Amino acid sequence: MVNPAYYGHETQIFGVEEHRLVGGKGDSMRLLEVKNGLGLDFTVSADRCADISRLSFGGVNYGFFSVNGYVAPSYYDDRGYGWLKSFTAGFLTTVGFLNAGNPCIDEGVALPQHGGLSHLPAEQVYWESDPQAVRIHATVRHAGIFAEKLILDRTIECSLIKNEIVITDHAENMGDARSPLMLLYHLNMGYPLLSETAQLKISSVSVEACNARAAEDIDTWNIMLPPQKGFVEQCYYHHVVGGTGHAAVFNPAIGKGLIVRFDPSSLDCFTEWKMMGHKDYVLGLEPGNCYPDGRDVMRRKGKLKFLEPGESRKYSITLQILENAEQWDMI
Repeated sequence: MVNPAYYGHETQIFGVEEHRLVGGKGDSMRLLEVKNGLGLDFTVSADRCADISRLSFGGVNYGFFSVNGYVAPSYYDDRGYGWLKSFTAGFLTTVGFLNAGNPCIDEGVALPQHGGLSHLPAEQVYWESDPQAVRIHATVRHAGIFAEKLILDRTIECSLIKNEIVITDHAENMGDARSPLMLLYHLNMGYPLLSETAQLKISSVSVEACNARAAEDIDTWNIMLPPQKGFVEQCYYHHVVGGTGHAAVFNPAIGKGLIVRFDPSSLDCFTEWKMMGHKDYVLGLEPGNCYPDGRDVMRRKGKLKFLEPGESRKYSITLQILENAEQWDMI
């Protein structure tokens, strides 16, 4: 921690600054720019579920920013695959609460792709800090009259003594009826962290292809390719057991990487989204309490989770920067 005698305002070195976008589909969106003074910089998109839209380390970009760019919640299309029209991706998009994956009809309810959680603006957004960390707090209300009444309380804690971020979410059912609860952390790796030289490790005991297309290359699920024209996405379901699960990517071409840690007892479904397309070049590392098959499939498989009235559940992921090859080799 730098001696305060060396600076006037703390944001010279670390802290949070709030900005608003001007123009385009992202006009007026609130963005919180965060830096820890150790090379870690990221942006929290307050109007999109307090997700992390950008993340970089040492000036090197880590996330995938889709061709859509920033898109305000007012442009959300909740019909079928309309979600894709406003999928910024960014470093983190939170998927849920009522669906994850394919649009479907579940017990007579029509559900759009990936649900609406990622398009909800956060309320009660504030930040505070101490010598150890900067913490951003936000509440997202996923509720309606005659409908579900779910609350997401999120804390994003960025360490000021090491390059690490901890995201902690509390999901609570404030209504009087049992509700499905689907949550998937859609973490999107992008260039230059992601390239054909990037390496991937996931602490899985087995890997399952989600469909015939993915099965074509299941033996090379961890091998990245250069951008391919006409590439068709591939998803792999990793079965992770034990106390702490992890997924890590490292690119020796830039000497940097990232490890995602999660608890497989609560986030018991891990999806790898391998999309090596031209301009759609992204690797998704996605811990969740479900797979992105759609709620109807999760129900049929007996994997759909629920929240009872008044019940709450805690989820957490830790993001740690890998600063060199030695740290990668220790995984």
